[in-house]
Amino acid sequence: MAHWWLEWFKDWGFPQDVAKLLLTILVLIVTWYASKYVTQMLGRRVARRFRRPSVSRTVLRIIRMSVYGVGILFIIVYIYGINGTNIVLSVTVFSAMVGVVLAPIVGSVISGLFVLADQPYEVGDMIELAETGQRGFVEDITIRYTKIFTLENTFLVVPNGSMRERDVINHSAEDTRTRYTLDIGVTYESDIEKARTLIENAAREIDGVIQGGPDIRIGSSRYPAAPTCFIDQFANSSVKLRLRYWTRDPYKPLTMRSRIQEAIWKRLEDVDVELAYPHSHVVFDETSGELNVNMTQESTVEDRPPRAPAEPEADD
Repeated sequence: MAHWWLEWFKDWGFPQDVAKLLLTILVLIVTWYASKYVTQMLGRRVARRFRRPSVSRTVLRIIRMSVYGVGILFIIVYIYGINGTNIVLSVTVFSAMVGVVLAPIVGSVISGLFVLADQPYEVGDMIELAETGQRGFVEDITIRYTKIFTLENTFLVVPNGSMRERDVINHSAEDTRTRYTLDIGVTYESDIEKARTLIENAAREIDGVIQGGPDIRIGSSRYPAAPTCFIDQFANSSVKLRLRYWTRDPYKPLTMRSRIQEAIWKRLEDVDVELAYPHSHVVFDETSGELNVNMTQESTVEDRPPRAPAEPEADD
């Protein structure tokens, strides 16, 4: 099929090797444009069919690589005249030689297929690596690695083999509502019931905190949607209260926590509720015992006798 192309290049005065090189470059360019056109043409259909960005991107990558494969196969067979038997033999020998080197890559590819099938996270989800505490948004999922855009404005690329072995916390899988807790200590002299009410009202004022409504169902359990404050424990120097509140978005937990604490501080500042802090009281009474102390007048420097110089020690 490509022989007449070679003859056409030869008619222009190009040697056979140069003609093959030019024809190879031409086929590669056509293959690149063809892969781009095919992916654009099938992109919407694939997206509607799978409805998952990670799977859609993987399918489009496979289609693109298939077009590249057809172009490379055309170059090998029709331009350079290598038959199929030699190709299979060469691939077999090459695979046997580099099998050990490619084993980690193959394992990562298989893990990537499991990640795409199990759906532990999706493109756009906010996840957290439990071991390191790194948190970010899933930017891309390929069959080899997962790319995470961290909250520190950096990219984290993790092989899928490693992702399958880690504990991954998904903060936005299906329901973005997330519950957080905040511990607050007040003194024993404070009005505990008033403190609980003020803390709950302070949390309701913050934009992003769910103020109320139907209970939130998690599995077979139901939890109040509005902020609730409970007595957690009676500590040594404080009554520990625990505030539980739900947020609509899990993307700014530290900012939300800071705003709630600021609102609690302002509400408790002018009422009969005092935030506790560690302190100690030392009390002496008639049962504390007595300590006899003799007070003597210290002599001045002039009254002290001169100190004899120390005798030198003899060498051993």
